[in-house]
Order: sequence, then structure tokens, then C-alpha cells
Amino acid sequence: MKNIVLIGMPGAGKSTIGIILAKVLGYNFLDSDLLIQEQEQCLLRDIIEKHGLDGFIAVENQVNRDIRTTNTVIATGGSIIYGTEAINHLRDIGIVVYIKLSLETIDDRLGNIKQRGVVFKEGQTLKSLYEERCPLYEKYAHIIIDGEGLNTEELMEKIAEEVRHYS
Repeated sequence: MKNIVLIGMPGAGKSTIGIILAKVLGYNFLDSDLLIQEQEQCLLRDIIEKHGLDGFIAVENQVNRDIRTTNTVIATGGSIIYGTEAINHLRDIGIVVYIKLSLETIDDRLGNIKQRGVVFKEGQTLKSLYEERCPLYEKYAHIIIDGEGLNTEELMEKIAEEVRHYS
């Protein structure tokens, strides 16, 4: 079976949904942000601080490009769409699912966004980041799931159903 790759904005629920989806489908679960932290031996925000945005994106691209797995739900970082090699590799080895939510919902869910290791350019706002990324998520997704107003269980079921139909 192919992998299921979850993409979307920070706060979309990729990791939370991914764990539950993996349990329900009998898949493994992999959080690519944790792989990055393991490889670099520091937190995402520290990698960004140390190497800058381009350095972080290069590491993220390399780590995701090197993922070799099957039957796995892969939760990616929100900036995965900036690494062309990585996102194309993930499209080859899995079904890419974009969890789409409104800017208002993302804003409500995020606390201290800087603590999460989110890739922001100098002076960029959450709104401008959202507007920059959403077209890229849509471009790379095999399946787009509107998660607006759904609880965790409902969203997980919707993803599982769409993936079954896609396969």
C-alpha cells in the first residue's frame, strides 16, 4: 500500500489526525518534523535561528526526500511545499492529502507560532503566509479535504474515506 502524506498549514491537525488515521488503517506513523529534529539534534525553531529560513528548508527538503517507507501515514511540516525534491518524492511514494482550513481557524488554533518552528520571512504575517502557501498545497495535493467545522474523528473518517476512493 502507498503511504498517506498529510500537508497543510501549521495548526491544521496533521500530526494529531495522522496518529489516529494510522491506528484506524493499521499503518505506521511518521512525523517528518520529528525526523528533522532527530537528525539535527535540536528543535525546529533552533534550526531556523541557527541556519536561517533557507537553511531550514534545505534540511527539511533533504530529510523528506530521503524518507523510504510504505504503509505509513506521514505528517509533514507546513513548509514542505517549498522543497520541490521532497514534495515530488512524497507524491511518488504516497497519496498527498491537503487538510484545508480557513485562516480564521488556523489563527484560533495557533498559540505562540514562533515556538512551533514555523517558517516566516522577515515581516511576514500569518495571513500573507496563508495566502502564499494555500495555492502550493492545492498544487501538490492528490486529495483536498475541507476540514472546516469537523472534529478530529470526523476529519479522520473523511480522509480515510477519500483515500479509499482514490486508491
